[in-house]
Amino acid sequence: MRVLFLHNNFPAQYRHVATQLAREGGHQLVFGTQAKAGEIPGVTKAYYKPAREVREATHHYVRNLESAVLNGQSVYRMCMELRKRGFRPDLVCGHSGWGPTLYVKDAFPEAKLLSYFEWYYHAHGTDADFLPDNQISADDECRIRTRNAAILLDLANCDWGLCPTVFQRDQFPKIFHNKLSVLHDGVDTDFFKPDPDAKMKVGDLDLSGAGEIVTYATRGMEPYRGFPQFVEAVAKLQKTRPNLQAVIVGQDRVAYGRKLPDGKTFKQKMLEETDLDPSRIHFTGLLPYGDYLKILQASHVHVYMTVPFVLSWSLIESMAAGCLIVSSDTEPVREVIRDGKQGLLVDFFDVDQLADRIAEALDNREKLQPLREAARDVVLKNYALKDALPKHVRLLKEVAAGNLPPILTPPKRAAGARPKRRGKR
Repeated sequence: MRVLFLHNNFPAQYRHVATQLAREGGHQLVFGTQAKAGEIPGVTKAYYKPAREVREATHHYVRNLESAVLNGQSVYRMCMELRKRGFRPDLVCGHSGWGPTLYVKDAFPEAKLLSYFEWYYHAHGTDADFLPDNQISADDECRIRTRNAAILLDLANCDWGLCPTVFQRDQFPKIFHNKLSVLHDGVDTDFFKPDPDAKMKVGDLDLSGAGEIVTYATRGMEPYRGFPQFVEAVAKLQKTRPNLQAVIVGQDRVAYGRKLPDGKTFKQKMLEETDLDPSRIHFTGLLPYGDYLKILQASHVHVYMTVPFVLSWSLIESMAAGCLIVSSDTEPVREVIRDGKQGLLVDFFDVDQLADRIAEALDNREKLQPLREAARDVVLKNYALKDALPKHVRLLKEVAAGNLPPILTPPKRAAGARPKRRGKR
């Protein structure tokens, strides 16, 4: 099988499946990307780069579309060079939204296209208007609707599509659901596993003797992932729990949502506005996976918060590591956690409730041990890489062979929970 993977980053969602196909042998694998760093043995990298930046004069509704078109053009040129060198894929796998897959059907009309769909944008009812400060104007409504243009082109043109969770699939127009499979990327449960003897000792951070450790992990310290509420809850708990230590893994940036208009980061804002004991809150920055795992394994309570948006890999990883989790009672979380069964859920906006449930978890660690075990069990049953990876490989081979719809076991709601929708905030 000849496969072309497309993603601006490398290797992103295709790390495991590209590696597995390379190990099988007998496949010709090319990965088109903008990222120079990184290699996978048996996978040839090809590069694309947009010919120019998006013009400032472009109407702001369609700047994302122009960016996608520029990406698509550069990928098309890369594909034509690959054709000249004799590479003609049976299957193209690409991440939708940024544009790499827009014109691959024109470059390789004989190839099947399997698109990875992560999110479909709505002005109301999910992430955009969830936070109180995010007032949606008529201009925002039009801009957000238009942002789906490149995604809709991919939905129409792909032979098949893939979404990582049911919640994320359900954001796409129902007319396209019959060509979308739900299959999570999977988490390595042999790596992410509990270690009862783990100590919180990473680099210069040594909390191996700490009595209470609350952890939080994020790509960016931002409202989309409940960073302000977490810091406020820590400040509240510090006043009554002198042994409490908080550890935050992640970058001081905004990965999703709006930045502060004054140029400050949310970390700066919260440190300035919150009465914290700085000696008991620790920012590690990004960590190598081995150190990140140690943080999860030594955690006494792990907090994950999110607006109704893409579910973070970090939640599934922390569940696999056997963390005692306190999380937001939002739809993406409810797909994997039921309150009191696999973790403790709180209202996203209620800082007092968040602090109280963290305290409840700290005070009842032994009693709540079954929640840790149940959380890992959900991952073992539904998100383990050892089970997900063969399904991904099978899906690629089925689509490449033209077997549509592909044979794939329908996903179950991992925690057995029914989704609970909420009105506009």
